[in-house]
Amino acid sequence: MKNLAHPLVAALLVCLVHSTPAAAAEAKGTPEQAVALVKKAAAYVKANGKEKAFAAFDDPKGEFVDRDLYIFVYSQAGQILSHGANKRMIGKNLMDIKDEDGKPFVKEQIALANAKGSGWVDLKWVNPVTKAIEPKASYVEKVDDIIVGSGVYK
Repeated sequence: MKNLAHPLVAALLVCLVHSTPAAAAEAKGTPEQAVALVKKAAAYVKANGKEKAFAAFDDPKGEFVDRDLYIFVYSQAGQILSHGANKRMIGKNLMDIKDEDGKPFVKEQIALANAKGSGWVDLKWVNPVTKAIEPKASYVEKVDDIIVGSGVYK
């Protein structure tokens, strides 16, 4: 019994350390990381073309998915061209979709990217890690004729 106590205490300490606020914060992407991921994705599109880029963005184990951060891409008409967290979204037109507060966030993201080149839009969306609807801020950037984005859950 004495030998069993040490592993149990060690396991308990690991659980306590990994449940601290700092560890929880590390589980979520930061705004700076979302911007960096979008910039990396934009460069990838320009260097490799859309077809190769979209395949890379859609790979859930690839370099464009990190914890709750992933790349999504819209056409100018609001069609999902790529989605790192949910491939079933690809091909769907979300131009008129609204979040649970009635905000037409896709329309806002596309308008913002076209008007300013890039920026942030607040919305509520399903977190792929928790599966719950959570407040989110998405950073979007216009890349040629597409809108590339990623977001952080608050």
